Amino acid sequence: MKSILLFRHGKSDWNANYKIDHDRPLSKRGVKAAKVMGLHLFKIQQIPDLIISSTALRAKKTAQIAKKFGQWDSKLILDNNIYHCSTDKLLSILSQQDPKINFICIVGHQPVFSHFLSQITNSRWLKLPTASMIRIDLPLENWKKLRFGKGVLSWMKRPKELMPFKTPI
Repeated sequence: MKSILLFRHGKSDWNANYKIDHDRPLSKRGVKAAKVMGLHLFKIQQIPDLIISSTALRAKKTAQIAKKFGQWDSKLILDNNIYHCSTDKLLSILSQQDPKINFICIVGHQPVFSHFLSQITNSRWLKLPTASMIRIDLPLENWKKLRFGKGVLSWMKRPKELMPFKTPI
């Protein structure tokens, strides 16, 4: 079995000083959420084998922070193709991965993640709030056989479900 973790980047700082959207940074809330989500995967013992992140600053930082605070030993790859990509492109990126890898985390953006989730699971469209994670399980032995409609939604977690109290991290 193969599994995909769609991990939307943390909340970005729209008031920061940046020239292009690609360079928009995380807000303080986005940093905190990335830490919480990284720790959550550690606690439930679902660390991805590989992380593939968009090169957009907010996505890259989300991946790096979650990896650090969750103590993930996962390899992190930055892929510019995830920024503003299509669902077909995401499928292509995943289908090219090593069959020895079973659990891949993709860190990226809306609305493509919601569209991808809908297509890969043949389900209704779900909105992913910032820093949310969705695990999709696939009855596959090889990523090359990845097709739309083959996935099963395993779980979804939003940072606010894990941060009910204002505790510092």
